[in-house]
Amino acid sequence: MSAPTESLITKKPEATEAGNYFVSNYPPFSFWKPDYVPKVAEILQQPRPDGVPLGVYFHIPFCRKRCHFCYFKVYTDKNAAEIRAYINAGLKEMETFARQPYIAGRKAHFVYFGGGTPSYLSVPQLQDLSSRMKDMVPWDEAEEVAFEAEPGTLSEKKLEGIREIGVTRLSLGVEHFDDHILESNGRAHRSGEVDKAYRFARSLGFEHINIDLIAGMMNETEEKWRYAVGRALELAPDALTIYQMEVPYNTGIYQQMKAEGKVTAPVADWPTKRAWVSYAFDEFTKAGYTVTSAYTAVKDPNRIKFVYRDSLWDGADLLSCGVASFGHLGGVHYQNQADVGPYMQAVDAGTPPIFRAYPTTKEERFVREFILKLKLGRVNAAHYRAKYGDDPLVKFAPQLAYIQSEGFGRVDGDVVELNREGLLQVDRLCHEFFLPQHKQYARYT
Repeated sequence: MSAPTESLITKKPEATEAGNYFVSNYPPFSFWKPDYVPKVAEILQQPRPDGVPLGVYFHIPFCRKRCHFCYFKVYTDKNAAEIRAYINAGLKEMETFARQPYIAGRKAHFVYFGGGTPSYLSVPQLQDLSSRMKDMVPWDEAEEVAFEAEPGTLSEKKLEGIREIGVTRLSLGVEHFDDHILESNGRAHRSGEVDKAYRFARSLGFEHINIDLIAGMMNETEEKWRYAVGRALELAPDALTIYQMEVPYNTGIYQQMKAEGKVTAPVADWPTKRAWVSYAFDEFTKAGYTVTSAYTAVKDPNRIKFVYRDSLWDGADLLSCGVASFGHLGGVHYQNQADVGPYMQAVDAGTPPIFRAYPTTKEERFVREFILKLKLGRVNAAHYRAKYGDDPLVKFAPQLAYIQSEGFGRVDGDVVELNREGLLQVDRLCHEFFLPQHKQYARYT
């Protein structure tokens, strides 16, 4: 696939430096403290709430190989016995939660298997894990059961097993279709494994197959990016998710930068990444897809939903189990122990394996929901006035004026809408809405 004469890049380069730019939650994680952990136990003793959806997340921290850009807690050296012991610990943790008044008797609105690599598990391990989870928190009425998968781990038998346990949304961590880029960025799979896994997964009737790409990885070029987009289009997935490459501090790339005394990461700059994502969105839009957020293009938005994402952004509870996993119950955020040793020791001792927590205020929940839903590209102020009794058009008047003055979007009556330029840098814009006490930590948490 040849590139046109005119380059996609039109703006002055802005280098990618180390740090976390992607806004996944609020307030920033640096405000979550061990001193707040007892707040989780207080919530669990309350009666189960009416009208609040419950999600279940289980973290599988095992991978064939650690990617150079990965910042999640993963292990590449665990044997079958160690994996079995970990699964048992996670289920024991879930059982403890499921007995508490706040959780007991509730059914899962959505289920998410994340990692790491959930598809690293064998079919018997997946069957054991899922059946025991269902006994504690039934998911027979769940609107979505999502499952992350690395293409190189997906044999026909594995995919059949994943489908049989009830997975409705299969998310393939493709990232790219060029083998040199995959190898140089530490990915374990190669492009041939993507094609094979996708074709068989499609034949099994998964309701929703999503493909992940990353714009701006090491050694990426415009020509190779256009090639990757073209290959993704040929597969015609139900949805495409694109992330812009960043380099958090606990990644292999950052460790190399630190050793070499470099400040700028060896990945594409921000205007380049935004231009590449915009190109992909344009190409998918031409093929009939709809851009539904800063990261997603969907073939049929009336049928394909991201229930996990949308429910969390709307304030759903999330019962999260496993090492380093993040949960949210009754307005209290929590994260488990970040290393498998302390995590399993706590579970074995019958104590909560929670490392830190944060009880949010009503104002913080208001800000959290506003900035996360802004990533969808369109929010309605009337919703927030009704739910929180606060008007975002008044509270965020300076920020919204900035968005309009910079040409990132507009305010039309009650509707705040971002255009493509605003959507492509929404994480940077989200920082502007942080409360004053959180702003200094906005970039690197």
